[in-house]
Amino acid sequence: MTHPTSLPASTDPAQHPAVFAAAFNSGDPALLARVYEPGAVFVPAPGTSTTGPDLQRASAEFLALGLPITVRPRHTYVADDIALLIVDWEITGTSPDGAPVHLTGTATDVARRDPSGHWHYVIDNPFGTAGP
Repeated sequence: MTHPTSLPASTDPAQHPAVFAAAFNSGDPALLARVYEPGAVFVPAPGTSTTGPDLQRASAEFLALGLPITVRPRHTYVADDIALLIVDWEITGTSPDGAPVHLTGTATDVARRDPSGHWHYVIDNPFGTAGP
């Protein structure tokens, strides 16, 4: 994976999943952190949520797989500065320890537009409606 120093932020909420995928696929935790707003919530496993430094640690675990994510936005619903994003995603390949990896889900995410017009995740729930 490459480590770009910048990431084009999206002014279109339907494009925010692609911005997330580009940040994730960079492998750079600092770049990935930029797709979230301060205080955002991440759901690393069904029924578990995290924020702040714990969000960054949970994201780092997914990045440590060293595998790219693909995203396919299904629906985008916008009300003023809030967007609900339904996104199919997949991480497939071989982990650094040689184990096969196949993670997939349908995310239910909430994004908010900042004062400069760019979107950031407020809630990133990659497992959508999956229960604990």
